[in-house]
Amino acid sequence: MAPNEEDLLPENTSGYKLSQPKHTMAEYQKMDEGDESLQRYKESLGLSGGNDLSDPNDPRVCIIQSLTMESPGRPPVVIDLSAAGSADNLKKNPFKIKEGAIFTMSAQFKVQHEILSGLHYVQVIKRKGIRIPGGKSDEMIGSYAPNTDKQPMYTKKFQEETAPSGWAVRDKYAVSSSFVDDDKKTHLQFDWAFEIDKDW
Repeated sequence: MAPNEEDLLPENTSGYKLSQPKHTMAEYQKMDEGDESLQRYKESLGLSGGNDLSDPNDPRVCIIQSLTMESPGRPPVVIDLSAAGSADNLKKNPFKIKEGAIFTMSAQFKVQHEILSGLHYVQVIKRKGIRIPGGKSDEMIGSYAPNTDKQPMYTKKFQEETAPSGWAVRDKYAVSSSFVDDDKKTHLQFDWAFEIDKDW
């Protein structure tokens, strides 16, 4: 059963606000360079110079390239999201997670055309069609300026997790994931699967 739209929206993030109102790229560039606080704010967004890499033929603001799972004692597992149709194959080909393993997920992505404000990664995990207890997570990724030749790609590492263990959790799980910004705009939504097993 597919999650409803509300499932894949971020939780209420009261307290997380940009310290300045949202502006266009041209407005950011014209901000007073003699103002140190504005200069620091621009640098925090990545507006520190370089040639803009935005593709005028691609209207997307945020382009998710991949998700990577890293766990001690095994090579990283990369979920490639950049190729056409790549997300369609993820559901059919679940990858294994060893029970009790410590792992960290990270997202690799590009930003173009404008400031990306308050990007979240939201995922819902289900087992046999039912959301598992604690099966929704909402990871704040942050706000980013368009990539330049000085910063051609962004990587955000999520919090470390520990896979559950025991015979009762060994099974296949369906996951629905989305990348959503503060304006509730979904930049990518896809389904995938993993299996918890006794070993890798």
